[in-house]
Amino acid sequence: MSLVIVGTVAFDAIETPFGKTDKIVGGAATFAGLAASYLYNKVKLVSVIGEDFGCENLDILKSKGIDIDGVEIVEGGKSFFWSGKYHNDMNSRDTLTTELNVLADFDPKLPDSYQDCDYLLLGNLTPQVQMTVLNRLQKKPKLVVLDTMNFWMDVALEDLKAVLKKIDVLTINDAEARQLSGEYSLVKAARIIMEMGPKYLIIKKGEHGALLFGEEQTFSAPALPLSDVFDPTGAGDAFAGGFIGYMAKVKSINFTNMKNAVIYGSALASFCVEKFGTEQLQQLSTNDIRDRIQRFITLSRFELIN
Repeated sequence: MSLVIVGTVAFDAIETPFGKTDKIVGGAATFAGLAASYLYNKVKLVSVIGEDFGCENLDILKSKGIDIDGVEIVEGGKSFFWSGKYHNDMNSRDTLTTELNVLADFDPKLPDSYQDCDYLLLGNLTPQVQMTVLNRLQKKPKLVVLDTMNFWMDVALEDLKAVLKKIDVLTINDAEARQLSGEYSLVKAARIIMEMGPKYLIIKKGEHGALLFGEEQTFSAPALPLSDVFDPTGAGDAFAGGFIGYMAKVKSINFTNMKNAVIYGSALASFCVEKFGTEQLQQLSTNDIRDRIQRFITLSRFELIN
């Protein structure tokens, strides 16, 4: 029983107040896959890259036991490339370059060995590609998590709504939740969005944590205060990977496990931002993750004294 992650495997070039990089390994599926691999040992990726990506970069994924049979390599092609510059508050950024390259014609391939998919993460891609993946699976996974963004709400809203009817968990940020629902109150927004199809909704609030809605319950997860934030580029994808990785690990879908999954996702995301690109996610230990989870527990624990 596998966890299949569909998304970009790509190159990024990042500039923040703490420094800048040349082309480095990035992409939503890369960050999510690396994060999930620390919690579950049957992670499989679906993506497309150009010949320029190189075996040494694919080895980063393979070294974590990630199955890349679903990553198509286009002969003579160039991989998706994005570059951006973050402002001083690290919450806003300017996109400097977006080169779709082989991603422009992405037609997701699911090898037969991927049909054992019980857990599916649909990364931030066109709703049409997300729907194609769902249609190509011979059975519905136990849990389908979808990530999307405001751009698809602007240009492909009806297609997005069609996909939302077929998923279990939606992860978006607070601005996207307000746009999709038309409501400023996140509580009201959550109610409207879940009526569109998702049984659970995660609203990410960056440095202010995350909200989980579902089963007529709400959970607020804190964000871990960090001394240094070097690069927030893959944080949301690492969060999603950690979240679904934990759910695949525990194999039981309920609100209590979802709450724990949000904390694990937040922990993996907090590692991600401490260095550029995937560097930090490549070198974690079990102790690192356990200690980080304990910090989240300590941060949230309190006693009422009468």
